[in-house]
Amino acid sequence: MESGKKNQRTQLLAAIDAARAVGATLLIAKLDRLSRNAGFIFALRDSGVNFVCCDMPDANTLTVGLFAVIAQHEREMISKRTIDALAAKKARGAVLGTPANMTPAAIAKSLNVRQENARTNQQNQQAARLAGLLHSQGISCSRLPKNSTTGLPHSTGAIVLSYVGAEVAATTSAAIR
Repeated sequence: MESGKKNQRTQLLAAIDAARAVGATLLIAKLDRLSRNAGFIFALRDSGVNFVCCDMPDANTLTVGLFAVIAQHEREMISKRTIDALAAKKARGAVLGTPANMTPAAIAKSLNVRQENARTNQQNQQAARLAGLLHSQGISCSRLPKNSTTGLPHSTGAIVLSYVGAEVAATTSAAIR
């Protein structure tokens, strides 16, 4: 899984390039999973690649901009809280990092939890419903990126649409809510 903190993500860049090449719309499960860097989102918006966020299908440039700045601020706050918590734990004498916990059973349990989270994620389900609706209307799409273990798109997943007309966009926007 690629972090929303990083802008140079191969699967995301491939999806953006594919969308740009065919004039498609990039369908994003959740804006803050696309990136928690406001500059990246503003650059994507200004690049000419259209994108729609399943968690905010009716968003305009103002709301995308506001939520991009909020997502970046939250990323900074998460980082600060993590650093502070680790420093406090270390000050109490804790040894950070416990490789003994990485047993085969723990690794398998982690994989199962992540697969279940991907299957039950509300934005993933919403994106799947939208993809099904578009498919039923004769519009082909391919999902990018997919988790290499589960084959399911993860919460940073995007769907590149080969065509989205105004009537389809209006239909799908209402249908995915």
